[in-house]
Amino acid sequence: MKILIVDKSAKIPATKYGGTERVIWGLGNELVKLGHKVSFLVNKESSSDFAKIIPFDDKKTINDQIPGDIDIVHLNHAIDENINKPFLITMHGNPGINQLIDINTVFISKNQAKRYNSNTFVYNGLDWSDYPKPVLNQERKYLHFLGRAPWKIKNVFGAAKIAIKSDNKLHILGGDRWTFRNFKRGFKYILNPNIIFRGMVDNSTKMNIMKNSKGLIFPVIWHEPFGLAIIESLYAGCAVFGSKNGSLEELITPQVGYTSNNSNELAKAIKEFDYNPKICYEYAVNNFNSKIMTEEYIKLYDKVLSGEKLNSEIPEYIEAENIIPKFI
Repeated sequence: MKILIVDKSAKIPATKYGGTERVIWGLGNELVKLGHKVSFLVNKESSSDFAKIIPFDDKKTINDQIPGDIDIVHLNHAIDENINKPFLITMHGNPGINQLIDINTVFISKNQAKRYNSNTFVYNGLDWSDYPKPVLNQERKYLHFLGRAPWKIKNVFGAAKIAIKSDNKLHILGGDRWTFRNFKRGFKYILNPNIIFRGMVDNSTKMNIMKNSKGLIFPVIWHEPFGLAIIESLYAGCAVFGSKNGSLEELITPQVGYTSNNSNELAKAIKEFDYNPKICYEYAVNNFNSKIMTEEYIKLYDKVLSGEKLNSEIPEYIEAENIIPKFI
């Protein structure tokens, strides 16, 4: 197959923060290994040694930028344009109540699919060969938070509160200390010497910090569609302690972490958890790798090319399923 992967905002490969970018990079690489021809329609500053880069031009329609010989177009995020080629859309975010969703939409967790009346989902996977091999037998003496700390929904100060309650230091990967939001919402935490802000980090720095971390604190206060921070932390041998929102309950098994919407329960679990970095690492590698993800997408490509729809009905926002439980 000749496949065009589209993400107009993405610059690949990702160097520091990059969620969708890391997913489509691993997908494209695996497709090429399996004998398919891949092109990326992405940010003009992108590069690739295994696929053709087509610089995205926001002055043109997507249709005008699709090469004529492409068999299927794999879009990332919703669009408001009718695509003239067979296509599917991976939904990396949470569509709003009035947002139209295409019938060939693929969600990224069972929970996310259910919230939009769908059964079609493919778990994100990463190419773990892009990551340093983790050290699993070192002493682990603190916790970490991984994500865009400025986003309120990621609840970085909830993570700080839990870390303090569990008598642990917390390294925050993905945010700076001296910001207006921190002064406004988390002043007591930015002055606490046990809360350490590490800024935006690349893969090497990220892994170097996580190799000494017991676990990720991830008390998100929205319905996380998937959460790459979860599987990256597990790969590094870290347990995961998070809220019950979105995909977290289906990704975090009792062997690798604990979920609750109560900060006291999470702090207690952190203190009492039976940590096993090897189990966490193997769980991530065996279940959330780019090869498994790619094989699942190829099945969906074949369905689309045969004229099948990926959902029996057009997915739609289900209000009752999208209510966010309170985190305390």
